[in-house]
Amino acid sequence: MSITMYQASVPQFIRMLGNLKGILQKAAAHAATRKIDESALLNARLFPDMFPLTRQVQIATDFARGTGARLSGVEPPAVEDKEQSLAELVARVDVAIAYLHTLPAVKIDGSEAREITRKVRGVDRTFAGIDYLIQYALPNFYFHLTTAYAILRHNGVEIGKGDFDTKMRHLLEFL
Repeated sequence: MSITMYQASVPQFIRMLGNLKGILQKAAAHAATRKIDESALLNARLFPDMFPLTRQVQIATDFARGTGARLSGVEPPAVEDKEQSLAELVARVDVAIAYLHTLPAVKIDGSEAREITRKVRGVDRTFAGIDYLIQYALPNFYFHLTTAYAILRHNGVEIGKGDFDTKMRHLLEFL
């Protein structure tokens, strides 16, 4: 059995962004219940030289949208980085998910050899589609998604592995 470029990308992005949305909603409820100013969470970092939560979510959504678009042969639509609340971050995730739903599998499948050029640390780098997805886009997407999760968990939001990966939660229920 083989996996297609579409199967390895868009459905995974949609699923994990859905999980991120749930995590952000739990963060909003946490802040409201404990009367915590949301800006404390939005600006929280794991370490001073790392991006805050807001930027982690922006980058994760950008990687999901951008990867799907570029694998389908188009540039992604620009999304302004202006979120200043957890609700606005949730809305940004919704926009990314909605965009990914517009990308047909037929445009992404067969993109393994498609040339994709991106600036990486200020230098143009050209990837074959498969390398872009597997070696660049997915690791970066998961890094920023995981960091967003870790920032919120570190700041007391009651989330666990089952929130990060809801499919895992359902599997664990059967054990």
